[in-house]
Amino acid sequence: MFTSTHLLKRRRFLPLFATQLFNAFNDNVYKTTMVLFVVYTIYNSAESETMFSSVASGLFILPFFLLSAIAGQLSDLRDKAVLIRRIKAAEIVLMCVGAVGLFMAWNGIAVDAVAIPLLLATLFGTGVQSAFFGPIKYAILPQHLKKDEVLAGTGLVEAGTYIAIMGGTILAGLLSENVEIAAFAIVTFAVMGYLVSRQVPPAPPQGEKEKIDYNPFTSSWALLRDTMQNREILYAIIAISFFWTIGSVLFIQFPPLAKNVLLADPKVASLFLVSFSVGVAVGSVTINLLLKGRVSARYAPISVLMMGIMVALFYMVCRAWNAGLRSDELMDVTMFLSYPLAWVVLGSLLLIAIFGGMFVVPLYAFLTTRVAANMASRTVAANNIVNSGSMVIGSLLAFALSTIGIPLAEQVLLSSAMCLVSVWLGMKLYRAEQDAAIHAAETAPA
Repeated sequence: MFTSTHLLKRRRFLPLFATQLFNAFNDNVYKTTMVLFVVYTIYNSAESETMFSSVASGLFILPFFLLSAIAGQLSDLRDKAVLIRRIKAAEIVLMCVGAVGLFMAWNGIAVDAVAIPLLLATLFGTGVQSAFFGPIKYAILPQHLKKDEVLAGTGLVEAGTYIAIMGGTILAGLLSENVEIAAFAIVTFAVMGYLVSRQVPPAPPQGEKEKIDYNPFTSSWALLRDTMQNREILYAIIAISFFWTIGSVLFIQFPPLAKNVLLADPKVASLFLVSFSVGVAVGSVTINLLLKGRVSARYAPISVLMMGIMVALFYMVCRAWNAGLRSDELMDVTMFLSYPLAWVVLGSLLLIAIFGGMFVVPLYAFLTTRVAANMASRTVAANNIVNSGSMVIGSLLAFALSTIGIPLAEQVLLSSAMCLVSVWLGMKLYRAEQDAAIHAAETAPA
């Protein structure tokens, strides 16, 4: 079955889908509210704002690098539904800490000494939570779905994630000027997410029980060594990681670029993220229809090539906007949308994300369908380790470019050039896929 809406009527999928919605939604209400509040209220220079955005991104990503191997082992060797509930319970505690930080920052209480450290500590904690949840949300799908439903389920999870990001971003933009309400909201949504997670059906471990290596370094090395022996998995992980390197650079640039290049207020910065999120959701569903439920990298090269072209268009529009606008007053959404080029900005962001979603969703499905069932979580975890390292590199790259004075618009152009590497990686993956299919046909019993 190539359509995916039927899965939303099934208990084997709907509670997981809803739990992921709440997880992504609340993460982004918190992260976006915090970043927009700090960028627009506390700091007052492009360098400081980009630096804070880079530090925040790095802190969120670091747990994926350190803890994904342990998370993958736990997910494969424990009941995934039980782990989900424990993770969501921990989120309630984290959001209480974050709420205190937001309240203190909003009221000017020990902002630098206590409030901002609390905000960043909570962000790091949400990274830890996501590092443990990430392997589960993909690896549980082959356990609850039929073989021809996995790509559709993966696309729905990815689409739902970005719809939630969109909703969280919109709400954060509205709450960036009333942080006290945001503090209450993030705790409320954490409680709601936990209640929904209790409906996820059991997903007991598959295969023999193994000893868990809790050393983050030895477990990560062993996991990467074992996983990378499969060429399809190797190229899928590298391609996904390079994609998220590009994505991390773009996401770091959006708030400072909206303020300093397009001269727009926080709600316009949120609108950028919304446009991006809608696009990934559309691309995630579209690729399932094109591939008709088959897990394949067939459209990966052309998808990421078109993504790069759209990034280049976004760069050109930013340059034209910067050259033609001379007002020092930050525009609200209405004023921003009154400029004809504003629609080109939003349209290019939408298309960047659509083609990005079409590129990355089948690659995630590779990770759970090309390995043994009892290795699915660890394969996703290996991907998360490499992804997180790549995203940290992307954060450091954005920080370094800002430090040496490279203008924000030119940083966007670099992201466009990086897409060409992803085209090459997509082609390598598709060739590996074809080689694997030929080998399977030659070795199949007559």
